[in-house]
Amino acid sequence: MDQASGLRRMRQNNRVKVVAVTGGKGGVGKSNVTLNVAVAMAAQGKRVLVLDADLGLANIDVMLGLRVRRNLSHVLSGECTLDEVIVEGPHGLMIIPATSGTQSMVELSAAEHAGLIRAFSELKTPVDVLLVDTAAGISDMVMSFARAAQDIMVVVCDEPTSITDAYALMKLLTREYGVFRFKVVANMVRSLREGQELFSKLTRVTDRFLDASLELVACIPYDNNVRQAVRKQKVIVDAFPKSPAALAFRALANKVASWPTPNQPGGHLEFFIETLLQKQPVMQEEIRE
Repeated sequence: MDQASGLRRMRQNNRVKVVAVTGGKGGVGKSNVTLNVAVAMAAQGKRVLVLDADLGLANIDVMLGLRVRRNLSHVLSGECTLDEVIVEGPHGLMIIPATSGTQSMVELSAAEHAGLIRAFSELKTPVDVLLVDTAAGISDMVMSFARAAQDIMVVVCDEPTSITDAYALMKLLTREYGVFRFKVVANMVRSLREGQELFSKLTRVTDRFLDASLELVACIPYDNNVRQAVRKQKVIVDAFPKSPAALAFRALANKVASWPTPNQPGGHLEFFIETLLQKQPVMQEEIRE
């Protein structure tokens, strides 16, 4: 019952807004979107935590030039707590790094999955917003991270494979897991009109075949400064704060901050709680007390 008590305290003391950033296809700029939104929110004084959920090919810490001594693998092995692996980024941004080049982290067992759940339930660091940067593809782990979030941001770019993979991701989440609301970020577009047309291409398919609601929340312009910022191991909102992409990322960060945080327990309220309750139904009554 200690675990249930920890979940109860997490909800009572600090309701966390959980947003998964995903996209299906790799190379659409998903991690860049995650980091820029996170840094922009942290600069506004929000307590923001980023989880690098690409457990086998982590890169969030590399993108910021951070030195990491411990990561999620050390939490799962019992060497340290989740709080102890958190590293600090720009403006006090908090980051939970994963591993890179480790196959075992991609194929977590049920026991290791439960261990990760326990780690989040016992997190003592105060957090307002948790941004989850998922891996590419539609693996079970990506599905778990996405369906545990309150909001899912699907990053797409104007490429046929990006649209196809984003549709496949939403199709699986809708038909297999009962997730029906998605927020779309059109990334690396040449104009606002191009972003809107990209969104229209996606909705033409989803409206026909899926019972899903899509909302276009941002059109991030193609900006050469993004690549320059990556080379500097900085985010564009800091490296080139007046650039078109930086302004768009800040506007998106403001939107994310305005999305409501649920006050009542629900299927997607906190990270992994839905999975936890399914596996341990005895705890359900404890958490509702």
